[in-house]
Amino acid sequence: MQRTYWILIASLIGAALLVVLLARNESRPLSSDTQAPADQPAKTPLVLYCAASNRAAMESIREEYQRETGREVHIQYGPSQTLLSSLTVSGTGDLFLPADTSFVDLARDKQLIAEVLPLASMQAVIAVKQGNPKNIQRLADALSPDVRLVQANPDAAAIGKITREHLSAQGLWDQCDKATAAYRTTVNDAANDVVVGAADAAIVYDAVLATYPGLEAIRVPELDKAISEVALAVLRSTENATAALHFARYVAARDRGLLHYAKNGFQVHAGDQWNDRPELSIFAGSMLRPAIDETITAFEKREGVQVSRVYNGCGILVAQMKAGQHPDAYFACDREFMNSVPELFPSPIDVSQNELVILVKKGNPFQIRTLSDLAKPGLRVGIGHEKQCAMGWLTQNTLKESGVQQEVMANVTVQTPTGDMLVNQLRAGGLDAAVAYLSNAAGAADTLDAIQIRGIPCSIAVQPFAIAVDSQQPLLTARLLDTLRSAESKDSFLAEGFRWYADLKSSSQPEP
Repeated sequence: MQRTYWILIASLIGAALLVVLLARNESRPLSSDTQAPADQPAKTPLVLYCAASNRAAMESIREEYQRETGREVHIQYGPSQTLLSSLTVSGTGDLFLPADTSFVDLARDKQLIAEVLPLASMQAVIAVKQGNPKNIQRLADALSPDVRLVQANPDAAAIGKITREHLSAQGLWDQCDKATAAYRTTVNDAANDVVVGAADAAIVYDAVLATYPGLEAIRVPELDKAISEVALAVLRSTENATAALHFARYVAARDRGLLHYAKNGFQVHAGDQWNDRPELSIFAGSMLRPAIDETITAFEKREGVQVSRVYNGCGILVAQMKAGQHPDAYFACDREFMNSVPELFPSPIDVSQNELVILVKKGNPFQIRTLSDLAKPGLRVGIGHEKQCAMGWLTQNTLKESGVQQEVMANVTVQTPTGDMLVNQLRAGGLDAAVAYLSNAAGAADTLDAIQIRGIPCSIAVQPFAIAVDSQQPLLTARLLDTLRSAESKDSFLAEGFRWYADLKSSSQPEP
């Protein structure tokens, strides 16, 4: 009980000191640098809360980053829980790098996190002096009375937390707790005890030992699954989002920051290729443009990147991709056209849903109620081109399933690659009716009416988004996807006549 009391007191003192240090660093105004250009150094240093276990790698990264870009980064090191407490209390800072993503999840629950970039992983091991003088081969050896075992505080440090969780699940924690001679503030403190001879063994991360040549790691089955995932989070409190993301991309780049992580014993994840101002390319169906274009523009500004967009009928886009044009991402109007290029986009995610409707002039002068009415003599009908866009392909299937394909096609005078073209011709008087997406009519409610096509499941289109398998910027593209799936983006989709696929999946409606 007394030991737990002093551990708690030490953690609170550490949190208070970090808040004071941050207050000093954050005393300067940040607002002027909110969107600093990527090619100019930020005027205000970034503040990073970083777990002690990442110190060796991060110091090398910081030095290289500052030398390469001229941008300054201030780092506060400490136990993950203490850092989380500090940023929660202070409400300031730009970035958070704990030793385990469970602390990122806790910060997200507190609404503190904006973006997250995965970096690497670490394994819990038993650290001993080179040569293993106590001949520790399994956990039971480390718990014997003649071995002085130390750990990092499980209420403050990620390594202690993950060790307690995994050993508790095996019914071994109480025994390990009783055998522990002392709890230290950080994982580095525990390793230092073994170095100076104050302990015979310590439970630490394998990556930490990269900077301790006099120590070696003993892997034991009981800790095989005690693996921490490491990720860098951008805080909502940052007033310099573009600069914070610039540094985060540098850290997560496979040819920059991750090289230092690998050198320091971490198992690194696949990262993006470094670019000071990255350029992404996205192919998207024309009907999606009103729902996504402003969101992409906001993403460009926040990230300090450029996103080139190509909007067209999905049949045309697929033809371009099969001819060798490979964008970083593809946002299709319907699953069918995503399925046409599975070798390029193997893992699509459904985002939204749209439906075909019959568009007519305001007041419906020809009294059109169903698809069969489009076969009325003399009616001028417009539809999408079957081979150029998903809308045309869906229209043909819908007409076929309704049993009126031949009759309606006799009245079709126009086939276009986009629904917008049909709307324009309908408003200009060149057409009497058109089959297009509901979203195409969103901005024309003052002049057009939309008639729902009932009882035909194939008139529903689901829009999937996928990242190219050969993209050089998969993490950045994944953040673009996250932005397009955000609450703010959802509002844009709904305003344009789409339905949100996540809502549909969670409702009682059957999946189309």
